[in-house]
Amino acid sequence: MLTSRRHRESAFDRLYSEHAEPLLGFLVYRTGDRPLAEDILADTFERVLTSARGRRRGAQNERAWLYTIALNRLRDLARRSGAEQRALERALVTVSEHDAGGALVVVEDRDELDRALTVLPREEREALALRYGADLSLREIARLLDAKQTTVDGRVYRGLRRLREQLAA
Repeated sequence: MLTSRRHRESAFDRLYSEHAEPLLGFLVYRTGDRPLAEDILADTFERVLTSARGRRRGAQNERAWLYTIALNRLRDLARRSGAEQRALERALVTVSEHDAGGALVVVEDRDELDRALTVLPREEREALALRYGADLSLREIARLLDAKQTTVDGRVYRGLRRLREQLAA
């Protein structure tokens, strides 16, 4: 029993060291509030630690599993507060064009970007946050949101298009 406990603790330590920093980056990007993001990160790993079932799907799905827990926590907070979370914290954000030759649009005014993001539908804002804030692939996002990859691809494409239109206006 002691060996299995040590094994679980070692697995948890590895999971935390590999995924905590990028997950925190995603949460800060998604909420725009570092202390809140740190609280959600702590809640996420507490749920992992106290999970009765444990994690048995393999290393390739760990990241999606953690982001699912964190996203569910974000949704819980949004439902309770009734307010959407801001999408960014820092002033300089780079948004890569979805399919037009990889040109970059650099936005230096955080407030302008925040206003543009609030116009987007929730699904598009969430897809952009997962794609560019968490640096997840379209396949990982689709698995995380339990959606078709083509659906996620469309959300990212439409979100970027609308974001560029808002910023140009």
